[in-house]
Parts: sequence; C-alpha cells; structure tokens
Amino acid sequence: MADRPLRLGDVLDDYCPRCRLLLNHDVASLAGAEVARTTCRTCFDTHDYRHGQKPQRRGGRRKEEPKDLVAQVLAGLPLPPPAPPPAPEPEPAVADLRERAAPTVHRRGNLWAELERIRKK
Repeated sequence: MADRPLRLGDVLDDYCPRCRLLLNHDVASLAGAEVARTTCRTCFDTHDYRHGQKPQRRGGRRKEEPKDLVAQVLAGLPLPPPAPPPAPEPEPAVADLRERAAPTVHRRGNLWAELERIRKK
C-alpha cells in the first residue's frame, strides 16, 4: 500500500498548526504527485502540507537576560555584615544549682494541709 501514490481524500499524518498536534489529515489538494494541502480530521482546518514536522520555535525573548541582569545587580550590592557571634550563657547562681539538684518533694501530709487551707479561704 506504501507503493501506491497518494490521491485526494487519502488519510495521512501531518502537523496541524491550529491543534498544535500531529494528527490524521485528509489530502485536500495535489501538485503533480506531491501533496500540497491537507485538512485536519479533528478541527477541519485546511493548511499547507507540513510533512509531519513541527515548525521551529521563534527566537523571542531570551530567558538568560533576566538572570544576567539580576546577577549584575547583585554583584553591585555590598556584602551583608557578618552575623555576630552568639553571646555566652551566664553562669547560674548557686541557689539555682541547688534547686536543680534537689527538686522540691511534696509529701502527702503537706498536700492535704494545703488543700484544707485553700478550702477555708
């Protein structure tokens, strides 16, 4: 079937600029034995035969320029001051050390006496 030349109405794959996809197309016109125009079977747009290739991307804006400009601006700024060294912790007082070493132990009798005292208020 590949040996047979293409005729009007035959189906082939081509890039559709409207759909921006490679889709099935019908042969719409021939120039001699070559396909000249095709019609997309999805959106029915008729366009020149593109031989199934995507068009080249336009140059447009370059994405490197903003990066270069930012680098230039950052290079012109002064360096931030270094962070100050952390302050040493003060030595704990002797009373603090005693409280940490021997936590207060509440006895059962003391708790009940405290509870009675609160109820009387």
